[in-house]
Amino acid sequence: MLQLDVIRNWERDPDSYSGAITNAAYILMKRAFAPPAERLALVIAREKKMPALLQLARSNLKNPPRVFTQIAIEQVDGNASFFRDDLPLAFKAVTDAALVAEFKASNDAVIAALGAYKLWLETELLPRSQGDFALGADTYRRLLAATELVDLPLERLLDVAEADRLANEAQFVATARLIDPRKPADEVLAEVEAQHPAPSALLATTQDTLDSLREFIVARHILTIPESSPARVQETPPFQRSTTSASMDTPGPFETRAQQAYYNMTLPDPRWPADRQADFMRQWYFASITNVSVHEVYPGHYLQFLWAKEFPGDVRKVFGANTNVEGWAHYTEQMMLDEGFHAGEPVYRLAQLQDALLRDVRCLVGIRMHTQGLTVEQAQQLFETQAHQPAPVALSEAKRGSNDPLYGYYTLGKLAILKLRADYAAKLGPAYTLQGFHDTFIRLGPLPMPLVREKLLGARGELL
Repeated sequence: MLQLDVIRNWERDPDSYSGAITNAAYILMKRAFAPPAERLALVIAREKKMPALLQLARSNLKNPPRVFTQIAIEQVDGNASFFRDDLPLAFKAVTDAALVAEFKASNDAVIAALGAYKLWLETELLPRSQGDFALGADTYRRLLAATELVDLPLERLLDVAEADRLANEAQFVATARLIDPRKPADEVLAEVEAQHPAPSALLATTQDTLDSLREFIVARHILTIPESSPARVQETPPFQRSTTSASMDTPGPFETRAQQAYYNMTLPDPRWPADRQADFMRQWYFASITNVSVHEVYPGHYLQFLWAKEFPGDVRKVFGANTNVEGWAHYTEQMMLDEGFHAGEPVYRLAQLQDALLRDVRCLVGIRMHTQGLTVEQAQQLFETQAHQPAPVALSEAKRGSNDPLYGYYTLGKLAILKLRADYAAKLGPAYTLQGFHDTFIRLGPLPMPLVREKLLGARGELL
């Protein structure tokens, strides 16, 4: 109700319409839950309604923030390329001539509608996009309480995030000195980033990393891994590449047929010049591949998904709090190194700390953009100077903050889990084990962190 009646993104966010129709087709395409012809018929039924939705956007959208309209314009070509290139390729095995002809007609109509939508965004909506993306302090607090059950004062959250940032920054500098004491930390990072696989080897390198992560978890008794097939590393779908570097795509908890899980990684466009491809690949330096794989797969998102069938009750299988889901994945990045993974190799700690600083700045920026007047440009500068991110990544992160106000849930969740672990260990005393804590935590499902504390400790107590 808060989202629909107060925040009202349906009249503020033009990308939500073009993104919605793309996702509506993609979820029918990506897994073979039924024969191709049957799924194509479902796609056609949805496509026939898509132009009307884009038309509805024109009457719904009132006065969006300019940055929201800019994001929609940037994204719409990727949406169109999905319908033009990816969707027909996915159903090329369908031989029913009538069905194929019907699909071509409905698909062409969607592509044309997206082209018209982009023109409308550029010529009519953008000039009158003068809205404020900021939620305001009251709505921000209400949203955080409604989605995460976190009701701490915003000033307290800012203090916690800033203290964590300063601690991580000090450790980042100290770790860089271990690698090369003669150079500033950012120069050390730049040299580490130059050590990456070729684009053609990224997927195979990452797949090998997953094997070593799984073996370490089993050998060190980190967490119980349910019987499962490994996640398959693949290239990120084209229409998602402009906004996503890596993601975990798992089947739903009630899926019985299409069980494959995909770990998506974004590669550089092969049409780019060699120097631009090399610059893009700096984000995929070897230690970074490991840290992202911990977050996305083992023991992060994929392992949490593997437990989903055991979550108590259907509600917990479908819904989840981000402080739990993303907090868990972010927590595991630090935990795995603390437990000895790649012990003695400081480049892996440097990668983990770089990502931790990114999440700290997200937390600070999210609150300040929506409650203290921080601009997109000022947020970008903070990501560059305090999170050690290059300008393009910093700009992308700042834009995300304008429409993802609570994306501090990574840091808040991680810190809440670390405190819960300490409190749980104190409660159990000699009976405490790390695997016991992890198994108990993950079996509860992705509850808001105050409810997890209540389940494990008998009372909510102090969250942070």
